[in-house]
Amino acid sequence: QVQLVESGGGSVQAGESLRLSCAAAGYNVWRKCMGWFRQAPGKERQGVAAMTTDGVRTAYTDFVSGRFTISHDANTLYLLMNSLKPEDTAMYYCAAAAEWLTLDDLLRPQSYETWGQGAQVTVVS
Repeated sequence: QVQLVESGGGSVQAGESLRLSCAAAGYNVWRKCMGWFRQAPGKERQGVAAMTTDGVRTAYTDFVSGRFTISHDANTLYLLMNSLKPEDTAMYYCAAAAEWLTLDDLLRPQSYETWGQGAQVTVVS
């Protein structure tokens, strides 16, 4: 019954920033790995950024080009998104995994058991 709830999405102009938050009830149960994923209509869900919560491994997909930063505290996962581009427009989801994941597995949606409901991010040029 672990629940993840995203917030912080919205519509912004290109070049602006947003910070997404994911409140994790039962975070201590699902504390091994956390990640952010995005999905545009008609497209596959793709990994954006993910981390092991011990800080040993952090993974970013190349298309964020150093603009995004993933972080967490005890109960919340964050994604700071700077210099947003229209191609960043998507539904963004946070996810949690109960097992330790390798660097390659961190950005694979199938690695995760628990998902939030999603937060829409729209970037207008």
